[in-house]
Amino acid sequence: MKEREIVELALENLANHTGILGNWRPKATQFMDGLLKIRLDNKYFTFNTEIKNEFRNHHLHKILDLAKQYEPFMVVATYIQDGIKETLRKNHIAYLEANGNLFADIENKLVWVEMQKARPISKDKTNRAFTATGLKVTFHFLLDEQLINKTYREIAETVDVSLGNINYVIHGLKQEGFLIKLTKDIYKLTRKKELLMKWIEAYHQYLKPKLKIGVFKFVDNEALFQWKEIRLKKGETFWGGEPAGDLLTNYLQPSEFTLYTNEGRQEIMKNYKVLPAENGNVFVYKKFWKFKVNRQTVPEILVYADLIDAAERRKQETAQKIYEQYLQNKF
Repeated sequence: MKEREIVELALENLANHTGILGNWRPKATQFMDGLLKIRLDNKYFTFNTEIKNEFRNHHLHKILDLAKQYEPFMVVATYIQDGIKETLRKNHIAYLEANGNLFADIENKLVWVEMQKARPISKDKTNRAFTATGLKVTFHFLLDEQLINKTYREIAETVDVSLGNINYVIHGLKQEGFLIKLTKDIYKLTRKKELLMKWIEAYHQYLKPKLKIGVFKFVDNEALFQWKEIRLKKGETFWGGEPAGDLLTNYLQPSEFTLYTNEGRQEIMKNYKVLPAENGNVFVYKKFWKFKVNRQTVPEILVYADLIDAAERRKQETAQKIYEQYLQNKF
């Protein structure tokens, strides 16, 4: 849904369910999407707004910072996860969902409407650059932009996807304005930070769930404190998420352990002394790239993606450190 459609639907449902009237006008700047005015007890309150389709965890850090700078502030979204709404309320940040749910705490007035079941997010036809297969290709482009100018066959072999998918991904990136033509045969990525964030959102939605091998726990609890001594199979298994964040920044004490691997379940259990556990804290995913990584961690982009989507502020701060230290110059 487009920004105006999201706001107009939210205001319509808010008025229908509560009688609270409001209007929105775009005022797009580098940081704000517009101004939303709602009427409460015959008085109008105006909010700076940030509009999202689906509000996810990796948006939260930015929103908390914007809310401090642009008071009064409101998030308007098609859908906001319950845990994120709780965080917004604790920080006195207003929100409005497309179904009419509203929270606003301003000038000693508290309005909290939470009686409407969340509406399913309408799905536009998915751009092929952001399907599970397309995300693998786009990931490689983000890591090595020169790959874009290889032949389709070379790209397919590097990424390990079928040749037919490459054209769809290239077309999808062009369609979204993320890929521009410099000369007859030379292409370049543009709006790379925006592309990275769009990739992260789609990665968590479409690709990462398909990579999941299982959830485990360490047989020996001492491994929680001595995890750095675990010898990962070189070239086959890598730390992601919190352990990778700690290794890259020395800022985060892991409580959950993420692995990306080519090893099977039996090898994982044998080599790393873990057992399947529904409520475990070792999350294992299939490695989805072919190129060699001569270190213990997955590429920084993937570590950033794992951490920026977390709700906990310390993880998001670690993600920001990774971005500043390893990614900022590229994006």
